Amino acid sequence: MAQPLMPHATASWLVDNTALSFEQIAEFCGLHILEVQAIADDTAGTKYTGRDPVRAHELTNEEIRKGEADPDYRMQMLKGPDPVRRTKGPRYTPVSKRQDKPDGIAWILRNHPEISDGAIGKLIGTTRTTIAAIRDRTHWNISNIQPKDPVTLGLCSQRELDALVARAAKKAGIEAPADNRLAGDREALIQELRQEREDAQRRAEETMRAEEALQAEADAFISQQQQQQQQAD
Repeated sequence: MAQPLMPHATASWLVDNTALSFEQIAEFCGLHILEVQAIADDTAGTKYTGRDPVRAHELTNEEIRKGEADPDYRMQMLKGPDPVRRTKGPRYTPVSKRQDKPDGIAWILRNHPEISDGAIGKLIGTTRTTIAAIRDRTHWNISNIQPKDPVTLGLCSQRELDALVARAAKKAGIEAPADNRLAGDREALIQELRQEREDAQRRAEETMRAEEALQAEADAFISQQQQQQQQAD
């Protein structure tokens, strides 16, 4: 399935400007639901400036309305021109994130030794030489390298890491570890998030109705005062 050009920024905009569920946003943007939740809770490692997918001609308002009306609806992305993709060389990583690469590499080597150096290099955007140096503890900065989840560091998405782990496990003939971070309550969490959005929408509607009632009372009072003034004149 096609994905937005800037998935995290798009997810941020959808969280702030629509009533879509986190699951719908994660599915459309190609992200893990925990990444969307982190963006919504402002706990993501990077603060993203929202990117409007409607203005970017990646999504229509009609699709958004369909998604808001049906939590099980999966939005369809508008087909645009195929983006230019790098076919050679390591994955690009922003300058601000490059210092975190050794920590992410160390985490993968410790937790998923079945993943090949070539696969790690493509995921993180590094070289086999660097990976080997970290594995052999001959890296020039080895004393300061602390294994950290590359997803948390913003070096890759949870979906990319999960897919890589699954492929490596299958190739090695071992069972891929299950993602149990939601402790089996994925559906419960999704339902809770939906309920929170529904409650927020209901409160907004109640507030609007209360404001309209107050405005009507104010208009009636002003009209009454004007009538009394005219009678007095």
